[in-house]
Amino acid sequence: MKLILILLIIYISICVLLFIIQEHLLFFPDKMNKDAAFKFDQKFEDLYITTKDGVRLNGVLFKSNKPQGIIFYLHGNGASVESWGEIATKYTSQHFDCFILDYRGYGKSEGKITSERQLHEDVQFVFDEIKARYQYNKIIVLGYSLGTALAAKLASVNDVDMLILQAPYYSMTDIMNDHYHIIPPFILRYKLETFRYVKNCRMPVAIFHGTSDKLINYQSSVRLKELLKPSDTLILLKDQGHNEMTYNKEYIDALNKILNK
Repeated sequence: MKLILILLIIYISICVLLFIIQEHLLFFPDKMNKDAAFKFDQKFEDLYITTKDGVRLNGVLFKSNKPQGIIFYLHGNGASVESWGEIATKYTSQHFDCFILDYRGYGKSEGKITSERQLHEDVQFVFDEIKARYQYNKIIVLGYSLGTALAAKLASVNDVDMLILQAPYYSMTDIMNDHYHIIPPFILRYKLETFRYVKNCRMPVAIFHGTSDKLINYQSSVRLKELLKPSDTLILLKDQGHNEMTYNKEYIDALNKILNK
């Protein structure tokens, strides 16, 4: 009985610790000096947008020639715009401007992430600011990995032309159950329920997922597709892992068809 009690105390202590420090387990930002200059091989504008609580968020607007629209890009849980910006040419070459936001604590963005609600509010606020500053014929919201739930929520409550999801998860709870099933779901403060948001997306939705993704199983996308309209698209990329999807030829070919449709 004493051993069981000790193990129970250890288990409860671990759960409490995970509840407190989960931001450190979910988000892996690369931080940059605020005075650092980006060096990209294409036209871009370094933007700062101040939130209602006074935090300056940084993002980069990559510019194409004669843009048909803009892609509002929400990146994954690691790195920053400094490295994510390298993918922008795949979209600007298709005559779309591409805005990539760094979340709080990422890159040159101030502050730190403290709640899921804060994340959604920041994304919505920046989206509104970009729409107000620039006029585009088409607006596409695109999320990769961590950014997929944020993108789905944003698209579900705004008038946008398309939602694109790369390697989406069904929910963060679903991922935790896959990888850490001994941890009780109720301690997770970031539910990020992609499945809940996609059901309310009226615009066309395209989902891409690699069949060799070890972080987020592609079956999450299969389950999400079941919640979408019959006209929406799921493309499974054979042998593609979780990273580097943007450079996958099959992805690029399908993306070009979608953007030019």
